[in-house]
Amino acid sequence: MANARLEVNDGLGQRVVPITKAQLCIGRRTESDLRLVGSDVSREHAEIVEVDGGWVLKDKGSRYGTYVNGESITEHKLVHGDRVQFGRASGADVVFLTGEGPAHTDRSHASAVNDLRQLAALLEGLRALGSGRVLDEVLALVLDAAIDVAGAERGFIMLSSAGSPLEMKLARARGRITLPGTGFNTSRKIPEEVFATGELKIVADLLDGDLANVHMGTVALGIRHVACIPLRMVRYLDRADMASETKNIGVLYLDSREKGSLLAPHTRTALDTLATEAGVAIENARLYRETLDKARLEHELKIAAEIQKALLPEGNHNGPFFQASGTSVQARSIGGDFFDLIDMPGGTFGFLVGDVAGKGPAAALLTAKILGIFSAFASVGDDPAQTVDHINKVLTRRAIDARYATLLYGQLAPSGKLMFCNGGHNPPLVFGRQGLRRIEAGGMPVGLFEVAPYANDSVELEPGDTMILYSDGVTEAHNVAGEEFGEARMVDVLQSFHTEPATVVLDKLIDAVKTFAKGAEQYDDVTALVVQYTGPK
Repeated sequence: MANARLEVNDGLGQRVVPITKAQLCIGRRTESDLRLVGSDVSREHAEIVEVDGGWVLKDKGSRYGTYVNGESITEHKLVHGDRVQFGRASGADVVFLTGEGPAHTDRSHASAVNDLRQLAALLEGLRALGSGRVLDEVLALVLDAAIDVAGAERGFIMLSSAGSPLEMKLARARGRITLPGTGFNTSRKIPEEVFATGELKIVADLLDGDLANVHMGTVALGIRHVACIPLRMVRYLDRADMASETKNIGVLYLDSREKGSLLAPHTRTALDTLATEAGVAIENARLYRETLDKARLEHELKIAAEIQKALLPEGNHNGPFFQASGTSVQARSIGGDFFDLIDMPGGTFGFLVGDVAGKGPAAALLTAKILGIFSAFASVGDDPAQTVDHINKVLTRRAIDARYATLLYGQLAPSGKLMFCNGGHNPPLVFGRQGLRRIEAGGMPVGLFEVAPYANDSVELEPGDTMILYSDGVTEAHNVAGEEFGEARMVDVLQSFHTEPATVVLDKLIDAVKTFAKGAEQYDDVTALVVQYTGPK
């Protein structure tokens, strides 16, 4: 057939596509010979091939089908004037023409489509904006374009994420005026219905039938004409385009006192096309903002980790009659384990080890609070029980729900006498000439009950005794098989290296835990403190 061509009207404008090759590919892909936009158009939707001097239209297994003059086809020999539709709601008016007759384009529709060329440029811009602009800007761009295209007076966008209810994100009026979301009076019935069904809804007159009673608040404002369009995110799962996933992410709502072009057929097509493209842009913008928020949170956590590290003492601290070495390795950026070392008035050596219940920022804040309280009371020379009691009373009076800590505070004298108060913490292990000892004494964790009793206990250390204080993260560290490090392995390290300096004992213990747990993600902080009593000089 001579001069075979397609006359096309869609969201990309009015154009004539000559058929100059034996196979013309049609679809949403940019590489298609005839590229169409719309939610119903598959990436490789159909093709027109030359057969015996004529032209045959073949559907390529598209998801929403191909129609000629309103009838669904798989293969059809085209004749002059055939009107082709790709999917039910593609919004593309395609007419097959030859040199045998005049054009069959509906000029009124063509004029309307030409008016929407600006919309086509917008859609292209949205694709670029989606990955590079913040969500609020993309929402404003989409909403302003929809109001202009539909001739609406006002509109809003509502979004939902992870199954949550629809939430108002932006409301605008004609003239690019932002409206307060709380002041946008309208019924939620239409937006929620459209979001649930995924079907575009246009109400010609809210006064018709029973609608006036349902939408009384909207009608009272003089609003009578409404268009509500689902915002969809479409993911294509394979190259053949036979499988895809469509997810409704929100709705675009428009209304007006006057009909204008809000109810025109071409407006429905334009809005449906806009909503599909806008859904992709909005989802990309939302993911982009989440990425920025995550990066900002990671930066803040990094700063918090640096501050928390600064709050802990230097790991190594030696005195005339002792050596001490401690460390805390957080399972996350910031953690809930802590320790402190302090030279007491009167020549004694004080040390604190503790573990806050929970993980993350909340636990880290409570850790900082406890260290501050400890520093205030320990520096004036209070004994261990008095200091632990002060910490407990301050925490309980602040009424911090479901937050408590275990801790052990000890004071070592030059004579070797160790006075300590254990607030529900793991019992220390001591190894020396008398062999292995577990210092079994304890009390309530701090932060639970204001009247919890705390008492001092004491033991005598001999020169050469090495003591390990630790958090649950040491003994409960697990390997890939789910086996825990346990106390026995810690005892092995203590027995093997107790004669070495405190720094060596600590290094051997941490290395043993890391070697044992290699390859397994840890969920608890690992904190250990080694104190050696070397005896008075």
